[in-house]
Amino acid sequence: MGEGISDYTRYIVDLRRHMWLEGVETELRRLIWQIAVTGKYISAKIHESNRKLAGFRNIYGEEQLSLDRSSDEILKNQLQNSGFVREYASEEQDSVVQIGKGHEKYYITADPLDGSSLVDTNLAIGTIIGIHREPILSRGRDSMVAALYITYGPLITMIYSAGTGAHEFVLNREGEYVLSQENVRMDERGSIYSPGGLRKDCTDGHIKYLEYLESEGYKLRYSGGFVPDFNQVLIKRGGVFTYPALKKSPNGKLRLLFELQPMAFIMEQAGGMATNGKEDILSLKVTEIDQRSPVYIGSRFEVEKAREFL
Repeated sequence: MGEGISDYTRYIVDLRRHMWLEGVETELRRLIWQIAVTGKYISAKIHESNRKLAGFRNIYGEEQLSLDRSSDEILKNQLQNSGFVREYASEEQDSVVQIGKGHEKYYITADPLDGSSLVDTNLAIGTIIGIHREPILSRGRDSMVAALYITYGPLITMIYSAGTGAHEFVLNREGEYVLSQENVRMDERGSIYSPGGLRKDCTDGHIKYLEYLESEGYKLRYSGGFVPDFNQVLIKRGGVFTYPALKKSPNGKLRLLFELQPMAFIMEQAGGMATNGKEDILSLKVTEIDQRSPVYIGSRFEVEKAREFL
């Protein structure tokens, strides 16, 4: 944050002041702050759900669906009340929803609760947000101005980027987002890999890529949740998360709009890369809201090596 400022002072800088110092424009700053606050409400809903689930494993399926829907409603209502959002597209909605009056500046994409099936096992889950200045059915590189994700784990953390690096904040006991790491930067090469999909369903090129990583001593780290697995690669400063094209699902599993574009935006701002194996994720044209894509996302060495094998 500048020379002569102690570590203690630097690490109590809150989110609002940080965005102001980063030069984030006023409306975008307020929008990011409101989304961050909404994460508190979603976190409270998750904890409420966990209390209900304790000792009642048979009702989990319904509770999980209810939790997804509740998180979506909380987020949509907060954005509608912000006055900054024209349209909202969510993994929980069938189509893009107009929530503004038509003159608002921003378009939002959201995975309100990524990894909700992990709630009963007490693993980390998260919320993923993309903020666009143009209608979302375009290339992410043309429309995105900011992205963030919130991880609900032992700590509630948020990483955001408004185009000037990727920055991590931790929610403290007083309910404030406090700076934890500024300008998170990926190393050129890491040592962990997080591979989704069953190997028997993968293409030969992808299997050879995994075998290469294993021969190089990469450590397997995979929880089944995109947010915590991506977060581990980013916070550890290196490695790769991948959910590849499968023989029966050539477009992979993860959704381009709701999951991949925001994470690719953040990863690039941290000095990493994100590709479908051939093209950058942010260069892919979105033609439908449910569009999916294979992904290799992480530090530059591992992502470029994936392109070689594919």
